[in-house]
Amino acid sequence: MNKVLKFEKIFNKTRNSKLIHEGIVYIEDSSGNFSWIKGHGGKDVDSPLLMASITKLFTTACILILQERGKLSLNNEISEFFNKNTLSKLHFYKSNEYSFDLCISDLLFQVSGLPDKFEEKKNSTKKKVINEDFSFSFDELLNWTKQLKPHFAPQTKGKAYYSDINFDILGEIIENVNGTTLAEAYQQLIFAPLQLEHTYLPQSEGDFVPNIYYKDKVLKRPKFINSCRASGGAVSTAREMMIFIKAFFGGKLFNKAIFNTLACYNKLQITMWPISYGGGYMRIALGGFMTPFVEKGELLGHSGSTGSFAFYYPQKDLFFVGDVNQFSNPALPIRLTMQLAMGAK
Repeated sequence: MNKVLKFEKIFNKTRNSKLIHEGIVYIEDSSGNFSWIKGHGGKDVDSPLLMASITKLFTTACILILQERGKLSLNNEISEFFNKNTLSKLHFYKSNEYSFDLCISDLLFQVSGLPDKFEEKKNSTKKKVINEDFSFSFDELLNWTKQLKPHFAPQTKGKAYYSDINFDILGEIIENVNGTTLAEAYQQLIFAPLQLEHTYLPQSEGDFVPNIYYKDKVLKRPKFINSCRASGGAVSTAREMMIFIKAFFGGKLFNKAIFNTLACYNKLQITMWPISYGGGYMRIALGGFMTPFVEKGELLGHSGSTGSFAFYYPQKDLFFVGDVNQFSNPALPIRLTMQLAMGAK
């Protein structure tokens, strides 16, 4: 069976799930000589899609571009960009205060140990957003985080914990260093150079925000998405996601030699299995339990909790982008991309 037929079979099986009401998959190689697109439920390559945590790749790109321009360093302590009161008690672990020791790299690599208000079981933001739309400020997010317990001291060997607050702080640093809003920084450093005309960070309730499915329920959550900003607030299309992910890994935005230092991976918390995290992006090793001793390669990129995905499969020179728009199961886009990658043999 050739790979196109395999992709068809895999996507058809996924879309037949009761959870999948709409979706789009777009696969292409770096040259564009191979290209495969499949939509479901009225979605096509130009349909607006909520990026959710794929937005973190935009934030990562801005940090790397600003570093390349000499505006900041990954070794900068975050206390250089905030006043003392803002950071005080943010990271207090086993009677030690680490708030002022945190570096940009700790946030980028998810090794800060900071807790995640979005996913922590007690009073999680995720539970709340299923039931209502609400907005929050960066200061409110900091205060919520200060009420939670960190998971480990920063840079504890072999430890990583996925937390949105890491990237929310990076977003504030980008604004500080670039002297613009985050939306303007994205536009200036990424969207304009790549000529992305339908990718944006919503700024107000007047900006279009795609609806989200939670099981069979349609959620309209513009206030929440407007608040997510650097960790998960962007909107794009499959066509423009493809342009971006190729540029991100292809050296069009920053010197790709930086990946030599970013490709240091740590496994995330067990609920995020099989994902490891590098310097601002996810890594998923292919193979799994069925073939534990056979290295099939890796997927590099990001997925989003609402079903979006954007990954590069370097061993086969393929890029996978798309969305299955389902908030109830964040593993769906990961599983689909892994299956598609394995189907590319």
